[in-house]
Amino acid sequence: MEAMWSFWQLLLAVPFLMLGLYCCYIKVVHVKYDYIPGAPRASFFFGHLPIFWGMLKNKELVHDLFLKWAEKYGPVIRFNAFHRVSLLILSPEGVKEYLMSPQYSKDPRIYGRLYSIFGVRFLGNGLATDLDYNHWHKQRRIMDPAFSRNYLIGLMEIFNDQAEDLMKVLNEKADGEIEVDMMNLLRRLTLDIIAKVAFGLELNTLHSDQTPFPHAFTMVMKGLSKERNPFFQYLPRNRKEIQEVRESLRLLRRTGKECISQRRKAIQNEEPVPLDILTQILKSADQEGSDDENMVDNFVTFFVAGHETTANLLSFTIMELARHPEIVTKLQAEVDEVIGVKRDVAYEDLRKLKYLSQVLKEILRLYPPVAGVMRWTEKKNVIEGIDIPANTTLFFSTYLMGRMERYFKNALTFDPDRFSKDKSRPYFSYFPFSLGPRSCIGQLFAQMEVKVLMAKFLQRFEFELAPPQSFKILDMGTLRPLDGVTCRLKPRHQFNF
Repeated sequence: MEAMWSFWQLLLAVPFLMLGLYCCYIKVVHVKYDYIPGAPRASFFFGHLPIFWGMLKNKELVHDLFLKWAEKYGPVIRFNAFHRVSLLILSPEGVKEYLMSPQYSKDPRIYGRLYSIFGVRFLGNGLATDLDYNHWHKQRRIMDPAFSRNYLIGLMEIFNDQAEDLMKVLNEKADGEIEVDMMNLLRRLTLDIIAKVAFGLELNTLHSDQTPFPHAFTMVMKGLSKERNPFFQYLPRNRKEIQEVRESLRLLRRTGKECISQRRKAIQNEEPVPLDILTQILKSADQEGSDDENMVDNFVTFFVAGHETTANLLSFTIMELARHPEIVTKLQAEVDEVIGVKRDVAYEDLRKLKYLSQVLKEILRLYPPVAGVMRWTEKKNVIEGIDIPANTTLFFSTYLMGRMERYFKNALTFDPDRFSKDKSRPYFSYFPFSLGPRSCIGQLFAQMEVKVLMAKFLQRFEFELAPPQSFKILDMGTLRPLDGVTCRLKPRHQFNF
């Protein structure tokens, strides 16, 4: 009996011993990093996490807290979570050092989570998540020709046709009374565009979002959000939802495999094929060599990165323009001069829409669809006079730097003129598409798509927010308007296309 009691005492002592050792380890980490400025921790164990959890519960944007911390603690800020410490770098010097060089990889702990969702492969080793620079560079070499200016110019007809489809839908609702859910329509349209332009798929989501593929994509994005909670998949009540997310992922990847297989077979048989991005990628892949599973990773990556962020950018643009009718008047005058009464926007027209370019750059400064990027440093460095320890997660935020008076005068004022050619801007403080070798491959694609859509929208409609109210921003991996963007529309001119 006494031996049994001793056994249980020993057994109970083990977790207390482990807890004590873990506390000592956390204390060592604190000592290692606490010379770096940062807000007081809310908890010894949880660090700053309770602060973030409270904000998320109240649907507040954590980045706005970081902005206050930046004003108080400076351009290098420490924040703790358990035994881990990450540094927020809001310095052009730091941005240049870590984003412009290929020697700093993406953070494996953060980007590694995107490899799969609930055990089913998601982005895998696609362009956005690949941690091996040499493997990533090989992928980028395969993809680059498909996103070159010369190749994308040939896709202008598809951009115009898809945008025209939206104009017809909006024209039916443009009576000045009907409230139009613009963000919902834009999400559906941008999904149609990436499917058509990139892979030759006719989803027709704009007219019906209840088809299997759009629903699957919606479920995958929900799963991505839910998986942030490490306990979600272990609760029995969530099994049905988890299974639906898994099946949705399998559908997306199965669709990708079928697209790639059918297109490759058509190319080999010298059959007519669409001159879309997939065709160009497969031609490059045959020369470079690429495995099909990795190709599917990029199929899913393009859908994730190529429609949600673009729809959010368009939504923020319409939202902000509705608040500034004087800017809309100026934009419409430019569109009338450049586009006139033409149905289609030519590539040459895009370069002439200079004020629209300034407006979109200013939207990206205030509302970048992706708030920032993360890197992992394996070596020590010094930024802004502060020692950066090796083996540290670093976060760089274009959202925060774009709203700091240190880099942009009257930073919270919407002012497209700050991007006019005669105005100087600080370097390495504005990077909505990231910077350096791992900058967004779809930057030109997105800019062309958004310009065509906005030019047509401004050409055809007058618009106002309904109801006119302030809009919160919610961080769900990407920045989006929390309350959506709902408008009332009126036709500007009658077109007979």
